[in-house]
Amino acid sequence: MNEPVLPISYEHMDRWVASLQSALLAEAFSSIIGVLRGGAPLALMVSHATGVEPSFLRYRRADRSVTWDSSLPIPQAGSKVLLCEDIAGAGHTLKDCLSFLQRRGLQVKTLTAGYHDLSRLRPDYGIDGRGYFLLFPWERQVNTQAYRDHWVSTGCGRTGQMAQDHEYDAYAIDLDGILLPDIPDQHYAADLQAALCERDQLEPFERLPPLGLVKAIITGRPEMDRARTQAWLSRHGHGETPMIMRDPQLHNDSPEQVAAHKAQATLRLGCTHFVESDPVQAILIAQYAPLLRVIWWDARNGLGRLIGALGWGQQV
Repeated sequence: MNEPVLPISYEHMDRWVASLQSALLAEAFSSIIGVLRGGAPLALMVSHATGVEPSFLRYRRADRSVTWDSSLPIPQAGSKVLLCEDIAGAGHTLKDCLSFLQRRGLQVKTLTAGYHDLSRLRPDYGIDGRGYFLLFPWERQVNTQAYRDHWVSTGCGRTGQMAQDHEYDAYAIDLDGILLPDIPDQHYAADLQAALCERDQLEPFERLPPLGLVKAIITGRPEMDRARTQAWLSRHGHGETPMIMRDPQLHNDSPEQVAAHKAQATLRLGCTHFVESDPVQAILIAQYAPLLRVIWWDARNGLGRLIGALGWGQQV
């Protein structure tokens, strides 16, 4: 994958569908049909935008079979319908589903959240992703090594059963404010060495966030602090967890740069979740990585909050 990643969030899709509302209403579709599972969110969004009931198709890649999977009957021949799928890709899903409906005498238009240079079909409505690798919210687990290994071992999902998506979740966590208390900034400003010594003597929190598989600790501490930080981690039972520290030559200590360091490291590791102790950092990380599950952990109250950072007034 050499193309830059273009993340398409639920918010992005919702605003895009809203921008098409007038055009979709003018089409007067009798049915909105989503391909399970990737096309289902779009079909529901379009259904809400148009008031037209959604129905669904189920597609099996193993034998390229298409089946009607809905409590509503297949529309009568001659009806005009909208077929929704997440992407018009290089595979056969959209083409086979389109043929299934056309053989039943339906007039079919297509809507996909994206298309790219290798798309077999150009949808009637779609986000132009040419030159990019499009990534959707329900695909965040594909970045994990476990998912990729399983995908390869099952012949791209054809010869074996993949696990449930959530079973591939992988976490990276912040250090200060997650495993141990933060030292106030004014302590560092007043006497750096005394603050570092104070930090070295801190005891870990008794209560940690609810975590899945933790692949790494990603901290904004500079690389020069590695020895003393590793000593603290080893002393308190976290010495085996890989730690990624900030390289000051790549990222300075500004909030924006520290957040960029954490987001980039988390994505390189193929993690699906990042747990951050500072709310501003959490917002910035969510901005840098829109499909990453960013959790702001409030250690004082033992509460976690999912963070999003969609720009206010941002255009589709």
